[in-house]
Amino acid sequence: MPSTVFFHRRARRLAPAAGLLLCLLFGAGCRQDMANQPKQRPLSPSDFFGDVRSERPLVEGTVYRGQIEDEALAVPGDSDAFPLPVTKELLERGRERFNIFCSPCHGLDGDGNGMITVRGFRHPPSYHIDRLRQAPVGHFYDVITNGFGAMSDYSAQVPPRDRWAIIAYLRALQLSRNAPAAELPSNLRERLKTGDAAP
Repeated sequence: MPSTVFFHRRARRLAPAAGLLLCLLFGAGCRQDMANQPKQRPLSPSDFFGDVRSERPLVEGTVYRGQIEDEALAVPGDSDAFPLPVTKELLERGRERFNIFCSPCHGLDGDGNGMITVRGFRHPPSYHIDRLRQAPVGHFYDVITNGFGAMSDYSAQVPPRDRWAIIAYLRALQLSRNAPAAELPSNLRERLKTGDAAP
């Protein structure tokens, strides 16, 4: 029993010294060498290369990750070819992505009355105007990818498949306000004739 008490007393006296020793060991591992080592800052000149540029151009033929998928779903701006089958799942995904990325400016209905316009920013055009209803789907893909006017590009935030989902949903929004009466089901055509607005 006395040896146990002696051990505890000695351990209590040595604890501060052991803590100080651990701090010194830890501090010895934290050096400034990495922060002070020779390195190139972005766009700084370099004598190592003949053109004196530290930033190097991409090697010819470089393919970035995802480039092949991006190119497979890309269409020219004047194309009306939709590269994916339009399914209920694609439209649901498009609605979700539209509400996240597009509705702050374009509004939930695509009429250009999003929340940022309420706060004084520029109104984007409504998707329901003739010019945009008649625009090919390639136009919308190009605008989402590269931006247009005051709208910045969303290529980093929205992958190609989601861009097409948004475009499919956008077309559904446009159709919801401009569907030809001849294409409506017969019960809805009858309600239009009688002027009955009740569901």
